[in-house]
This record gives sequence, C-alpha cells and structure tokens, in this order.
Amino acid sequence: MKRAVDVFTLLLLGAIVLASLVPASGAFAERLGQLGTVAVALLFFFHGAALSRQQIVAGASHWRLHLLIASFTFVFFPLATLPVQALSGLLPSWMPRDLGLGFLYLGVLPSAVSSSIAYTAMARGNVPAAICSAAASNVFGMMLTPFLLLVLVNTTSAADFSIAGALRDILVQLLLPFAIGHALRPWLGAWLARHEVLMARYDQAVIWLIVYSAFSHSVASGLWQNLPLQAVALTLLLCLALLLFFMLLATWVVRRLGFSLADEAAVVFCGSKKSLASGLPMAKVLFSGHPGFGMIVLPIMCYNQIQVVVGAILARRYRARIDAGMGSVAAHAAKD
Repeated sequence: MKRAVDVFTLLLLGAIVLASLVPASGAFAERLGQLGTVAVALLFFFHGAALSRQQIVAGASHWRLHLLIASFTFVFFPLATLPVQALSGLLPSWMPRDLGLGFLYLGVLPSAVSSSIAYTAMARGNVPAAICSAAASNVFGMMLTPFLLLVLVNTTSAADFSIAGALRDILVQLLLPFAIGHALRPWLGAWLARHEVLMARYDQAVIWLIVYSAFSHSVASGLWQNLPLQAVALTLLLCLALLLFFMLLATWVVRRLGFSLADEAAVVFCGSKKSLASGLPMAKVLFSGHPGFGMIVLPIMCYNQIQVVVGAILARRYRARIDAGMGSVAAHAAKD
C-alpha cells in the first residue's frame, strides 16, 4: 500500500521551500539550468534504452481499449481544461494567466506509467493492457504533448509561443536522446533492468533538480507576490474535480461499451492519471526561462499528489469487487 504522502513528495515540497528561502541566483542558477538540460536529455536516453520494442508495439490486439484510453488522455482531458483556462480572463485574481496555461499543459500530458500500472495491479485489473497503454501514451506523448499544447495555446491566446523553437527543443533534447537510447538497448537494456531502483532514483533526482531550479527562477521573478493564496486553493479544488470527473466518465463509458471489470480498472487508472515524471522534464524544455514556470507546473504537482491518494482508495475498492467476482465464478464452477 502506498502512503498518502511519501518521502519523494516531502522532498518536492522541501525543494519548493528551499527555493523560496534560498533561491539559486547568478552564475549558480545558470549552471543549474545547464545541468538540468543535460540531466533531462540523459533521462530520456535511459527511458529509450529501457523500453523494449515489444512494449512499444504490443497491445494492438486490444485496440478498442487502447484507443479509449488514448482518447481520454489526449482528446477529452485537453478539452476539459479549456474552460478552466478561460477563468484566467474572467477571474485573474483567482486564476493568473500562467496558472491557466499550467492547466492547459496538465491536460495534454501523457498518462503516468508507474502509478497507472501499480494501481491497476493493486486492483487486480488488466495489467498487460495498462502496461501497453501507459507505455504507448508516454512514447507518443513526446510528440503529441507539445503539438496539442501549441494548438490549445494558439486557440486560447494563453501565451506567446515559438512553434518552431519548441518543436526543435523537443526534437533535440527529448526525441533524439530517446531514439539513441533505444538504438543502444541491446547493450544497455540488461544493465538498466538490473538497476531499476537506481534508475528510479535518478528520475526522482532530475525532477527534484527541475523543481528547485524552476521555483528559484519563479521566486526571483515574484512568484509568491503574483500567486495569491486563493489561486492555490482553487488549483487544488480544480485538480480534484478534474480527477473525479474523468474517473466517473471513464467508468460510465467503459460500462456502456461492455468491457470487463478488469478492463474498467485499467481504463479508469490509465485514462485519468497524468505523468509528473514526463511532465516536469518536458516543461523544462517547453518553458525554459519562463518567469511563470512555478505557476505553470503547479497544477501537475497538485494533481499528482491527489491522484496518488484517490487512486489508492479506488484500487482497494476495485480489488474487493474483482475478488468477489472471481469467488463467485469459482463457486459456480465447483457446483458444476
């Protein structure tokens, strides 16, 4: 069972506090930014080397389920954040412009791989489907996330973006290292498989570095002066509302389409979760140097913690229902 507040969450909160009290500045901040750029490229290099070809192409046989999860992740969720972002024009004191942009960014992120699979397994759901969908979501998310964000930003005028510059940075800093890592998988794959814990720690270290560096830059640009307390409260409320809405919507759609309860668990978890592990490194590339970076990543940081807590509760309920169903089937088989 995953704790409601784990050590890594406390470390992220510590990074925000440290950046607020002792923000990086001057030459140190510049070096920290350069280190973050290299660390993110290396992160995607390792992900490319660790991901097997089978994981990338597998799961085609259950295409209806994967298409449904992808629709929630990259179609319905981005559309649901448009009204949220519109609040920045109606209630700027509650929803500053950069915070509204952060919700658009939250909407276009891929599904969370580890927690989607972990909670599907905890619920006794369709784990192979969750693995295929979550992995595919993150692979294609490297291309879809910046593209969808640019479309939404240009549609809503949420910010000024250089399309060519953003796509170039994604290609050079994310896709190219990922492709090189995948090409070297025959030599690196076994080593990475033996050091999964070390790689997980590296992922967390990169995220911590990004959070500290980004919030240092934002604090120096007046983050806490420009982000009122009511905006933080509204962010938490909206993140919870979005998560519950998509969990309920996924449940309703899956049942109407006649999927099994195990498939339902996979769709609910994969279709409602958003990846902090992919979201922060991609934000580092897309919003590099943006003075409102802290506001932009606030929704994904809040959403991540809420989805951990709610997911743990829901997984226990699914497990009880699926176990009860399996027991009923076994009882009928014994009678026959």
